[in-house]
Amino acid sequence: MKGYEPRMTFDTANADVYDDLAQRGDEEATVAFLAEVAGGHPALELAIGTGRIALPLSVTGIRVDGIDFSPPMVAKMRAKPGGDTIDVTIGDFAEVATVGTYRLIYVVFNSFFNLLTQDDQVRCFQNVAAHLREDGSFVIEGGCTLSFIDHLRAGQYVDAEGIDVDAVRFDLLRLDPSTQILQENHVRVSRDGVTFNPVMQRYAWPSELDLMARIAGLRLHERWGGWNRQAFTANSDNVISVYRR
Repeated sequence: MKGYEPRMTFDTANADVYDDLAQRGDEEATVAFLAEVAGGHPALELAIGTGRIALPLSVTGIRVDGIDFSPPMVAKMRAKPGGDTIDVTIGDFAEVATVGTYRLIYVVFNSFFNLLTQDDQVRCFQNVAAHLREDGSFVIEGGCTLSFIDHLRAGQYVDAEGIDVDAVRFDLLRLDPSTQILQENHVRVSRDGVTFNPVMQRYAWPSELDLMARIAGLRLHERWGGWNRQAFTANSDNVISVYRR
């Protein structure tokens, strides 16, 4: 995507609308799953953003720290109840620039794939492993699935995300299988004008994630098709992977 910079996806304008667009209805199940894995011990969220998951997880009594490279997204979290109690490091989450170790390190949605090279994704696994307790778990949500591929036509799609009387929002997406790069733009057209939310990601199949984990000294412990521990099958539209030593 010519001219793309990752900060464009999480700038002030997009941080302002992120919470409205990011609610999927599985937040409660996500928090319950992560709380069980953390077992009451401290957790670290990579790409913590506006605290969509971190804040309700902290309400369960778990100390949650975070890493994010977007000050506008973190500012949104800070403005919410409890947001000022979460310790956030601003920076590249592939570097896991924090001290100490955690029982749980996690990254949700498809944020892991915001790392645009395989080298950076492997580096993230290695740095996570360096900050995991011996009994710790690394939980990743996301991974390319057959369900997602079947949604495409000639490697792309255009979806209507919202249709109102005075505004429409649609999602344009294209994949390049040779580079595993996904290019996407959420476009809103209204009487006030046109806004864009561009996204680029490097997607990976679950098997590639498993290999990255092995490079970092981790192994797949369990895999699910959703936060309610649905069986992962060829028809799953989500992937939850749990890695341990």
